[in-house]
Amino acid sequence: MYIALVSSPADLGVVEAATALARRDVSSVELVSACLARIRERDGEQSFDGSATSVNAWVRVYEEDALAAAARADAKRTGPLCGIPIGLKDLYAVASKPLTASSRVLEEVPARSCTAWSRLEAAGMVLLGHVHTHEFAAGGTTDQVGNPHALDRSAGGSSGGSAAALASLTTPAATGTDTAGSLRIPSALCGTATIKPTRGLVPLDGIVPLSTSFDHAGPMARTVADCEPLLAALAAAKPPEERRPLRRVVVSPRVSDLDPDVAAGFDEALARLPLAAVPPPGVGLDLGRTMFDVLTADMLAYHRRFDDRRALYRPSTRGFLEYAEERALRDDERAAAERRRADDVARWVDWFAANDVDAIVEPTVPVVARRRGHGYDEPFNDVAEVSLTHYWDWTGFPVVALPAGVGGRSGLPVGVSLVGRPGADWDLLTAGEKLQRQLT
Repeated sequence: MYIALVSSPADLGVVEAATALARRDVSSVELVSACLARIRERDGEQSFDGSATSVNAWVRVYEEDALAAAARADAKRTGPLCGIPIGLKDLYAVASKPLTASSRVLEEVPARSCTAWSRLEAAGMVLLGHVHTHEFAAGGTTDQVGNPHALDRSAGGSSGGSAAALASLTTPAATGTDTAGSLRIPSALCGTATIKPTRGLVPLDGIVPLSTSFDHAGPMARTVADCEPLLAALAAAKPPEERRPLRRVVVSPRVSDLDPDVAAGFDEALARLPLAAVPPPGVGLDLGRTMFDVLTADMLAYHRRFDDRRALYRPSTRGFLEYAEERALRDDERAAAERRRADDVARWVDWFAANDVDAIVEPTVPVVARRRGHGYDEPFNDVAEVSLTHYWDWTGFPVVALPAGVGGRSGLPVGVSLVGRPGADWDLLTAGEKLQRQLT
């Protein structure tokens, strides 16, 4: 099922909606009402496990609260994001709203909102509801959610509900998290855009963690241009007026074994970039199980509080916890991993500077969306989805991920990513916005 554009305020992106609101061409109440109607029209049956005939991006929709917030936004009209609707990944705490991480294990009603949502709320954004995640963000699929381009296909994960909500045009904006690729994978598979910010740019407090060592929080939207004002609000930062132009882009040394549709989209992107031939840095590109040993150890530390509810987890999530218990990562092994990580980061930073590199380009995901149905069967069954993305959570570098067309063979979206040095977030957004325009 491919969702075609129709004439409705729900079709507006973030920047378009901000312009329409500022001109009073549309009110926030009208915009939010259109999104709520679109959810009823397109999301289908909303359930824990999903169905073959539903997108099921939304866990909970807060219709009355959203309309009330929209009315308040219309009354004050302050700032570019004021009155624009958004969906939050079901890891983001919202005061007095349920928080479940798309799991039967977690049943919380936080007293305080996470900082990320507090900042978006302060900017006047209107919360439509929470969207599905792969259970506790522990996977590159979200099989309870259907990909709007083909309901029998995965929306990717773990922020699959966010990407599916965007692709089905039920919201112009969403949030996600990224620990091994969870912002970028669903964006690539659903044909939407995101930025994984430099680690630490967006606060994580109040967001249910997967790994305190690797988690990132960030915005998701239909275009890179729409991600910029969202990131500015999330980071409580004013974007710089001057940006470093994209002059030297290096093809990632990690690219291999691409699906033909992915390869075609990647070639289209390469043809539009100022490529430079630079030898890769002397850094090990294969992390083996090192990163995932640390990640699952972090995961186990958080989930110990639910030991008495272990049977309620989906099989893959439970399998990760069991793996962490069996692995029993020692303190000296973890310290060695952190030393390697610090050394890898330093070598990459030096390489960017020494070679005057502005960005690395690589496909976001080497495959198109897989068929739904087995994403929760066992742990580590998403190797293809995370194979390229996870490395940049290891380094914490910013990555902009954007659509690179629809495959001629599969009819499914493919994506491309630009990776930059720490702190290059705004430069990457400018470059990604330009590239997306060229590829559209």
